[in-house]
Amino acid sequence: MEYEIKHRGKFKYVEEGEGEPLILLHGLFGALSNFSDLIEHFRHRCKVVVPLLPLYELTLLETTVAGLAKYVNRFIETLDYHHINLLGNSLGGHVGLVYSLNHPERVKTIILTGSSGLFENGMGETYPKRGNYEFIKKKTELTFYDPKVASKELVDEVFEIVNNRLKAIKIISLAKSAIRHNLGEELQSIKVPTLLIWGKNDTITPPLVAEEFHKLIPNSELHYINLCGHAPMMEVPDEFNVFLEEFLKKHSQ
Repeated sequence: MEYEIKHRGKFKYVEEGEGEPLILLHGLFGALSNFSDLIEHFRHRCKVVVPLLPLYELTLLETTVAGLAKYVNRFIETLDYHHINLLGNSLGGHVGLVYSLNHPERVKTIILTGSSGLFENGMGETYPKRGNYEFIKKKTELTFYDPKVASKELVDEVFEIVNNRLKAIKIISLAKSAIRHNLGEELQSIKVPTLLIWGKNDTITPPLVAEEFHKLIPNSELHYINLCGHAPMMEVPDEFNVFLEEFLKKHSQ
C-alpha cells in the first residue's frame, strides 16, 4: 500500500492513524516497505509514524549512530510527540536505544527486533563488491531465513546503493559506527518496558544477542519466532504483530 510522505521543514515521514505514537525506525538498507504490514495493522489503534532516516544526506561526520539519534530527537521535538512506543529494527533499534537513553522523558516503551548495539555480523570486510549483482543478492538473502523474501526489487535497491560511491562510503561509516558504539554498559539505565522480538534463525544479530539484551535491560521480555531471520516484521508479519499487539495492550493507558 502507498502512504503519503509528509513534510515538516527538512523532515520526511509517514504518519497514519490516531492515538499514542508508535514510531518505527528502519535499518541500514531499510525503507517504508519494511514496515508495510505493521503500518496497516496498527494504524487502526495507534498513530504510526515512520521518519525517513537521512542515511545518505548527513555529512560524513554526522553519519553515525549518534548523529542519527540526534536527527530523531530533532524530528520528535519538531512534531512534539510524547508517550512514544519506539520500535527499531537492526540499526534502527540501535538508534532508538541511544535516543531513549538521552531522552527517557518522551519514551513510554521500546520494541527491538534484530537490533545492533551489542554485536552484529555485517556484510563482511569485502562488502561493497561494486557491480557484482550475485554477491549482493546472496548477502541480501542472508537477512532472511527464507531467501525468497529477498525480492528482486529489494536486491535491486541494495545493489543501487552499493554501486553509488558516496552511498557506499556512508553505509560503511554507519556500519563501523554501530560496531564501535557498544551499549553494553548503558542498557541497565533503561527503565521503560522493553519488548524483544527476535528471529530464531537471525545470523546478523544471532539469538545470543537477544539473550544479552534481555539480561542487560531490566524491564524486558523476549519472544522468539522460529524459521525467521533478521527482519521478523517483514518475514513473518502476522506473528510479529501478535507479540507487539499484546505488549502494547499490556502497557496501554
